Amino acid sequence: MNAWLRFTAFLTGALLAGGVLADSVRCGSKLITEGDTIEEVQQYCGEPTETKRTWITRQPRFEYGGQEIPFPGEEDVPVDIWIYDFGPNKLVRQIRFVAGKVDSIETREHGTNR
Repeated sequence: MNAWLRFTAFLTGALLAGGVLADSVRCGSKLITEGDTIEEVQQYCGEPTETKRTWITRQPRFEYGGQEIPFPGEEDVPVDIWIYDFGPNKLVRQIRFVAGKVDSIETREHGTNR
């Protein structure tokens, strides 16, 4: 039973930590994280290896005091997916932008010889 309690505590801790930590990508001395702008990412990471753009409809919002405030209605906003392949010794990063801001960063497989 003692081993079962340790396993349960470990699993609970791992799940909680996974929900709190967000992925990031380092470009030079800059750490790219959620909320960074598409212009900042391009400035620090350069041109992506691959890009894709789609659109989503969402509730409109405006930024005030560093927070996004939603208001009634609908708006179409761009969703950009940028892929960075930093070569075979590093992992590929996929950065998703919604309305020009980093929404998520995924770590993928090892890169390729370019």
